[in-house]
Amino acid sequence: MVVCQGKSVLKGIAIGKIYLYEKQEYVLEQKQVADAEAEVARFEAAKETAIGQLDDLYEKALAEAGEEQAMIFDVHKMMLDDGDYLDAITGLIRSEKVNAEYAVHTTGEQFAAVFASMDDEYMKARSADVKDISGRVIRILAGIGDGSIASEEPVILLADDLTPSETVSLDKSKILAFVTRNGSANSHTAILARSMNIPALVSAAIPKGVNGKYAIIDGFKGILILDPEEEILKEYEKKQQNEKKRQ
Repeated sequence: MVVCQGKSVLKGIAIGKIYLYEKQEYVLEQKQVADAEAEVARFEAAKETAIGQLDDLYEKALAEAGEEQAMIFDVHKMMLDDGDYLDAITGLIRSEKVNAEYAVHTTGEQFAAVFASMDDEYMKARSADVKDISGRVIRILAGIGDGSIASEEPVILLADDLTPSETVSLDKSKILAFVTRNGSANSHTAILARSMNIPALVSAAIPKGVNGKYAIIDGFKGILILDPEEEILKEYEKKQQNEKKRQ
């Protein structure tokens, strides 16, 4: 039995198998383009597709988490339409004659670093939002889809981190709890998890090689218990039943 500490996002108990959420691999390459204007047009088309996807995510979040949390995706649309952000991307494509994927990634990292350097914790957490919208545009440009959960039974979802859009896109009927190795309690992902009443831990010190292991999430203590002993498992099953009755 191993006990791992994290920061609790929502008090609650979840018991089940760990499912490691892995994003589709994509190797970013810097390429030279012959026609910079055609590459700018390719980026702008991808940006419009991304805005359409964000509209769909807004509607899904509205139904699952409420209007206040769905507004996250309106914020993402505003960030995606920010003049400085767009000018930096198109300027890089035109001046360096680089591919749109590279320009979006480079610009996204630069803007994310600005947010990450801020003292305010809320603004610091917006760094993840810039990376989220940039990643969405890059996936569209590269023809890569979003991740999913290939499991018939509900699971404790483990990821290095989850973007707000990934959190909303996933099938909630298959998720018992969220656990991320990174992230903060102020992230939009954490806020969404709370609003959807899904137990979650962030900044959790989870070892490698835990995919498929049986585990317990204790959102009251902010811990994850791997391979729980039978006595501990029965204790938590009773706590979980009592918590459901209380709710």
